[in-house]
Amino acid sequence: MNGAHDLGGMDGLGPINPEPETQEPVFHADWERKVLALTLASGALGRWSIDAARHARENRHPIDYLSSRYYELWLKALEKQLVENGLITSEELHTGRAERRVTPEDGVRVPDRAAIAAGLARGKSYKLDTPLEPRFKAGQQVRVRNVHPKGHTRAPRYARGRIGTVREDYGVYIFADKSAQGVEEGQHLYSVAFAAPELWGPQGAAADQVMIDLWDDHLEAV
Repeated sequence: MNGAHDLGGMDGLGPINPEPETQEPVFHADWERKVLALTLASGALGRWSIDAARHARENRHPIDYLSSRYYELWLKALEKQLVENGLITSEELHTGRAERRVTPEDGVRVPDRAAIAAGLARGKSYKLDTPLEPRFKAGQQVRVRNVHPKGHTRAPRYARGRIGTVREDYGVYIFADKSAQGVEEGQHLYSVAFAAPELWGPQGAAADQVMIDLWDDHLEAV
């Protein structure tokens, strides 16, 4: 989707003034810590994928998105997903009082604190052991398909229609765009190199490149 979250290559948003890495706290307020914990615990229920969660954060009015802090977007997305998946009602969200208890009979997994902690420490791979022929190979020129889906996509807007070169085939991974729709489909994932002038025009430094990870469905042969 072409939402306010897709900021790559956009101008007029003011200077970037990041906090020094050594001074930036993990959380700027205690409520942010709680939002992260709630998001992880709710995700462990198994009712949506990480890509669906990303789309829920992206799919907001531009004014709402750009005026919200990072964890505010997480909270708004979580509230939306909990209601849409029938885990809480709008009334419960409004009053802050539960009307019923969600159980495994509702089609959810029971979160296990130790398992969640171990999983976070271990990390999760989305690579699939699926025998699937790649559509492209290293060294091949490809063009990012100029499509504008209404749903989640990992193909940045500034790269669509641009030509790059496949640097590496990582293998078969869950296709994030379909995963956001609840469909687990494997596709080859590639590192694609784009010359800066191809993306930004004559203003791009000729020696610079941008590497973007893209799936089969994002690309077409040149």
